[in-house]
Amino acid sequence: MNSGYQKYVPFQQIDLPDRQWPSRVIEKAPIWCSVDLRDGNQALVTPMNLQEKLDYFKALCDMGFKEIEVGFPSASETEYEICRELIEGGHIPDDVTIQVLVQAREHLIRKTFEAIRGAKNVIVHFYNSTSTLQRKVVFHKEMDGIIDIAVQGAKLIKELTDSYDGDTNIRFEYSPESFSGTEMDNAVAICDEVMKVLGSTAENPVILNLPNTVEMCTPNTYADQVEYFIRHLPHPEAAIISVHPHNDRGTGVAGAELALLAGAQRVEGTLFGNGERTGNLDIVTMGLNMYTQGVDPQLDFSQLPALRTMYERCTKMHIHERQPYAGELVFTAFSGSHQDAINKGMEYMRTSGTPYWEIPYLPIDPADVGRQYEPIIRINSQSGKGGAAFIMQNVFGYNLPKAMHPEFGAMVKAECDHLGRELSADELMALFHKNYLEVPARYRLLSHSIHEDQNGQVSFQGVITVDGREQPIQGVGNGPVDAFFNAVRSMKIHEYTFVSYHEHAVSAGSDSKAIAYIELKKPDGKTIFGVGLENNINFASIQGVLNAINRAEQTK
Repeated sequence: MNSGYQKYVPFQQIDLPDRQWPSRVIEKAPIWCSVDLRDGNQALVTPMNLQEKLDYFKALCDMGFKEIEVGFPSASETEYEICRELIEGGHIPDDVTIQVLVQAREHLIRKTFEAIRGAKNVIVHFYNSTSTLQRKVVFHKEMDGIIDIAVQGAKLIKELTDSYDGDTNIRFEYSPESFSGTEMDNAVAICDEVMKVLGSTAENPVILNLPNTVEMCTPNTYADQVEYFIRHLPHPEAAIISVHPHNDRGTGVAGAELALLAGAQRVEGTLFGNGERTGNLDIVTMGLNMYTQGVDPQLDFSQLPALRTMYERCTKMHIHERQPYAGELVFTAFSGSHQDAINKGMEYMRTSGTPYWEIPYLPIDPADVGRQYEPIIRINSQSGKGGAAFIMQNVFGYNLPKAMHPEFGAMVKAECDHLGRELSADELMALFHKNYLEVPARYRLLSHSIHEDQNGQVSFQGVITVDGREQPIQGVGNGPVDAFFNAVRSMKIHEYTFVSYHEHAVSAGSDSKAIAYIELKKPDGKTIFGVGLENNINFASIQGVLNAINRAEQTK
């Protein structure tokens, strides 16, 4: 055997120079078939019990799946009983078709027909392996022998269906297992023979499922295989072309998407990509990929957190924090530049009137999948100054002026460094209160009055304490803040210069509070902010000036 990478045989590309799929776009959802309860379940360390399977089945129905592969009822008594419970327990909605998998072997097929008795709508999905590798090392058969296995299975299924005495609507699905490892002409030949036996027509088509059982090639090659297959199938109108991608190369979703472009009409997969080895196609990712391109996936992903909880409970599997759309951190930004861009995007959405979702770094509105805006920004030592401001605005309604962001951002970074971790939103608010609203007061306003004359001049009179000593002050200005600021100049703090003033209501309604942000220039030329939060906007502004001065005095 060769060593290293030289021991592997490169995959042979399909000769399809006039391929059509690259110029196509996905314009509608495929027929979805969940294989969670079969393919997903068989890959679990601890397979789901009956109640977990029932809960999972209901969740799939609630999402809008109309075709659900429920198991392999001939494989074990457990699988058989689960199928019977679904049917006899009345768990299957009238518009949902259950699918059962079976190898093309006589005794297994007969057992499967026993298992489905009484169901309203059933897809009998039979298969046999067709790949060159399995023919060589497992079955030791030429292609004619492999075709015969499929044909004999199809004959028995057709016979049992024709003689079936119930009112079950039985449809057929055939999979040349390991389709992507099969010569395309052989894949076409075996499927054509199966179609002949089953009597497939345009009015009663068979599902031909083309599994990427082991992902062996790049997604574009899989698309070429699907397009080649459809082109060369004698009667493609009598078939529904389905794909069943796995994720061994990490491109299961891409393979399925390109397969749709190549002409596939149906997709089999699982929630969050559960399945053998590296898993199946992730229907959540693929469906929401469509959603973010303006295509209705025909599945409901609006309660993704609840779906995630159900999945983790039933499968005992953990959804990775970076899992597309569903992971805990996918709507989170740690980078300062990302935080700033998201913040600006939010403001753009609020003010522009755009009918479209246009926020950098967020390909989907978190609300569309049942997520909240609160976790979008995560505050740690690597976060930028805009992240903390975003949380303050979007969680607490504090719209910090732009010039204040660096000052508060430096406090946040220092606190994260001190704690060695990120800050929660509540911890961020506590830090803000500690530094801006709970300032040790060298200067404290005891009482005051404000009067405005007929010319618009405002007079301020009050009593202030300086290190506990009372001192009357008065001043005149063109507004309450200006008047107060002029009043405190008499207290030997005239070295401070007024720079800017911002204010807004924190909450709606008559009981809302007003918050004022005051920026002063200190004697050393640097600026400092003070914040006032009061029921009265004038008093909030005055308190903001005092808090700015008190903060500055602390640093001397």
